[in-house]
Order: sequence, then C-alpha cells, then structure tokens
Amino acid sequence: MTDTEHGAARTAAAFHAVYGAEPTGTWAAPGRVNLIGEHTDYNDGFVMPLALPHTTIAAAAPRTDGVLRLHSAGAPGGPVTLRTDDLAPPARGADWAAYPAGVVWAMRAAGLPIGGADLHYSSTVPLGAGLSSSAALEVATALALDDLYGLGLPRAELARLAQRAENGYVGVPCGIMDQTAAACCTAGHALFLDTRDLTHRHVPFDLAAEGLRLLVVDTRVRHQLGDGAYAQRRAGCERGARALGVRALRDVPYAHLPAALDALASDPVVRDLVRHIVTENHRVERTVAHLDAGRPRAIGPLLTAGHASLRDDFKVSCPELDLAVDTANAAGALGARMTGGGFGGSALVLVEAAAADPVTDALHAAFAAAGHTPPRIFPAAPGPGAHRLGP
Repeated sequence: MTDTEHGAARTAAAFHAVYGAEPTGTWAAPGRVNLIGEHTDYNDGFVMPLALPHTTIAAAAPRTDGVLRLHSAGAPGGPVTLRTDDLAPPARGADWAAYPAGVVWAMRAAGLPIGGADLHYSSTVPLGAGLSSSAALEVATALALDDLYGLGLPRAELARLAQRAENGYVGVPCGIMDQTAAACCTAGHALFLDTRDLTHRHVPFDLAAEGLRLLVVDTRVRHQLGDGAYAQRRAGCERGARALGVRALRDVPYAHLPAALDALASDPVVRDLVRHIVTENHRVERTVAHLDAGRPRAIGPLLTAGHASLRDDFKVSCPELDLAVDTANAAGALGARMTGGGFGGSALVLVEAAAADPVTDALHAAFAAAGHTPPRIFPAAPGPGAHRLGP
C-alpha cells in the first residue's frame, strides 16, 4: 500500500470516528511549487507550477438536511457545523474552515445543487510554507462535492470555483494558478498555464533522467497573505495596467518594457511592480523553450534572476529566503528562487543530483550560523493533480 493509500485509509477511519458512519469516498488534492512565474497569475500572465506528492485528503459523505460539518485532523475540537443556506461572505475570521465553507458557498452561488455534507480532512502539505495548502484544501473539497452530487464539472471549472471561494468568501485576492495546479497537474510534468484563458500544456519535467534534482527549502517562516501586502501589490499592478492603457500587465510586450517604465517614472513603486511582471512572463516563456529543447540546466539562471526580481522589484522576499537562495547558489546550485506569494515560505533549488547533499548541508549550516529555525528540505518530483482515492 502506498503512502497515499495509507493516508486515505487513515482519513476514512478518522471520518468514522468523528461522524459514526463510513464516508462515501476519499479524494486528494496536492500542494504545489511554482517552478517560475510568480505573481503573474492575477495579471493574466504565464505560470509553470508542478504538483507535490504532499496532499490534502478529504473523506466525505452527502447530507440532505442542508447541514455542513467540517472536521480536520490538524485542528483542535470537534466538527465546525454550519448551514449551507447561511453561508455568506465575508467569512468570520480566516480559520481553516472558511476555505471549504467558501467552496460550498461558491458552488451554490453558481447554481449548483449542493446540499449538506460531512467532511473530514487530513493533510501532509506544510502550512504557511508557500506550497498552497489552502488551494489543496479547496480543490479536494470541490472534487469531493462534484463526485458526491454527480456534477461532472471540468477540472478547470473546479479550479475557478475554488478560486472564487478564496477571493469572495475568505477575502484573499489570489489568482487562479494554485487552484489550477491542484486540479489539473499530471505526474512527471510541469504545467505551462496561460491564466487568461486557462489553456495549458503539460511540459515533461523528468529531472531524475537528466541527473538533476529540485529541492524545496521550507524556511519555516510562516506568511499570511491576508494581511494586506498581497492585496497592495495586486492593486499596484492594476494601477500600472490602467496607466499603460492595457487590460492587464500581460499585454505589455517584453520588447516595449523600456517605454512602459519611462511612462511610469513618476510612480516608482508601480514602475517596479510592472518591471517584475513583464520580465517574469518573459522568464516563463524562456523556461518553457529550454525544457522543450531538452536543456533543463539552462533554466537555473532564470530561477535566480526571478528571485532577484521578486526581492528587488516586487519586494516580497525575506532574509531567510534570500539566505537560502544565496547559500544554495554559492554551494554549487544551478539556480534558486523563492516560490509562492512571499514574505516567508519556501525556496526552490535546482541542483545536480550529486550536489544535493552538499547543498543541503550548506543550507543547514547557514541557517544555524544566522540563528534561524532549521529549514525543512525535501526533493520535489512532479506528482498528479486532484483525484479520487477510493473506495
């Protein structure tokens, strides 16, 4: 039995312990790391996430009385009990239950015949690490409800409903990338996604075959995207698009960037945000070209350049992320960058397989010397997107 199968069995058993009945089924949705393309999703741009083997598992059964009961192995206390008719934004507080409750709200608001449900969750996605634990929770919920109520929705639509839950119910103005990654990724591939129309392509990303490894460095600095900093940057990007007369910053060609920056000279904050978005979209396209051409080592400098842009132009890095990137590159990595929304969370490091242990040792030593909490470091191999586990 695989780890995921063990997790499904444990989650189903816990459902029985909480609710006194067997679940109808179990469903899983993964966390994600974004190889490149950060903060571009809410600018209609390009992103390239991959699914992690770390998942949120939902065991669920339908109800006919309009009651929604939510329970998590990672939260104290008994089930959170709500009525589906009473769900309305804004959610009271931003605790974990707002995310699945928001999915039910979004599905019902879309006219879908969602009654009540009992749900129990377990998760191996690290919280606050920039690995999209919230999207995994949302998409696992959406897929479970889709199956329980026989809706047959496309995966892209489940992602949109999950995003609407986070935007409209929880109050985080995130883009569509995290939910689409959780819903649509496939094993052994990165997802090249156009966030404007959700067209996507699965790009082979078998680093092991090339003698490479991708490491995730969880700095254990916990971020909180609902604190306003994320919303400020999104509003700044929208201000830049209006000033440049485009629908979104995705519509500013890379070749026209110097003229765009000149036009924004009087607003240096917005100018820097625009520079990051336009150059980051270009880095995504170059990364795809390198991978299509069988040159995975060539993406290393693009990762590092992306981190510099996030640090200096978008200003969403932190000392621990900068230390991780600088240390890894000094120890022989091919490239490294922060991943996720920023202000903490995780970094990605591309290394030759033979260099993985020395780079890992260097990272632990650097964090210890700086007095930081020891990082959690693990390899990332592209896993599957959301799927039903059983029975």
